[in-house]
Amino acid sequence: MKLVESYEFLEKLRDLIYSLLELRDKAREEGRETVPLREATPLVKYGFISMFKGGVIMDVTNEEQAGVAEDAGAVGVMILDKLPYDVRMAGGVARTADLNVILRVMESVTIPVSAKCRIGHAEEAKLLEEVGVDLIDESEVLTPADEKNHIDKWAFKAPFVNGARSLPEALRRIYEGASMIRTKGEPGTGNVAEAVRHIKLVNRDIAALRGYFLSGDYEAIWYYSKENKVPYELALLTAKLGRLPVVNFAAGGIATPADAALMMWLGSDGVFVGSGIFKSQDPGSRARAIVLATSFYDDPETVVEAQRMVSEKGAMMGIDLRTLKPEQLMQVRGE
Repeated sequence: MKLVESYEFLEKLRDLIYSLLELRDKAREEGRETVPLREATPLVKYGFISMFKGGVIMDVTNEEQAGVAEDAGAVGVMILDKLPYDVRMAGGVARTADLNVILRVMESVTIPVSAKCRIGHAEEAKLLEEVGVDLIDESEVLTPADEKNHIDKWAFKAPFVNGARSLPEALRRIYEGASMIRTKGEPGTGNVAEAVRHIKLVNRDIAALRGYFLSGDYEAIWYYSKENKVPYELALLTAKLGRLPVVNFAAGGIATPADAALMMWLGSDGVFVGSGIFKSQDPGSRARAIVLATSFYDDPETVVEAQRMVSEKGAMMGIDLRTLKPEQLMQVRGE
């Protein structure tokens, strides 16, 4: 489906939803019984997230950046107190964003608004759910509140996204209730190498499970689940589907349209872009170019057009991962 057709479809879907809500309100005014809206079921959570597929979610820190993201065609924004690059440079303890900023961003844009909480910090997640964010990211970019345990996400109405470096890590997060996975990469570096490595690791294990399934070797699937500490049912479902059972976006180090197209080509359902846009010298045009390259990643002519919309001289300064000390890596948090 082309970009324009996708937009027209979403416009029609939005009109239909609003029409249904108006009919429901009218029925209530006339004293007729209405069926309660279903919310927070796994089907609703997974269905909502699936509408992000093929799109870009951009990290923002204020209303102005959120406006740039919406104008560029982002399917959503993720609010942080600081962009991942600035979190890395500032050090100290990174917590969830200012709730007043989150509320102002929610009032300023019409696209879904997400926000990050610390790994294991259920109270921050409750606050984000209470103010009405559309998606909660239990994120390794912030300082973990619990080094060992993640939040029980089944206890929340809001859907969650979690990072993962491998298939077992992704399946453990899904078992905890995550409705969406993003391969971690190394945030705030402008270096896509780790994002590539992580999705290839995920793809490798999925291909192995799929092979076991097609050959009828269920014992091998059982051994995989046991060795990697993941539920057998989830490993079997992944083997049947030949992909993750939830939407999977790429993240960590995406800084150019070509980076975004590469991650889509490797099998991602969409991309998160953090510092790559708002730490560049050309955020508006770069945001539009990355959206274009993500939507048409399988059309080299369009990706060339997107790449020509920006200059390498305007890209954020990347960080050589070999210069980072082990304690500076964010991807290892919350394994």
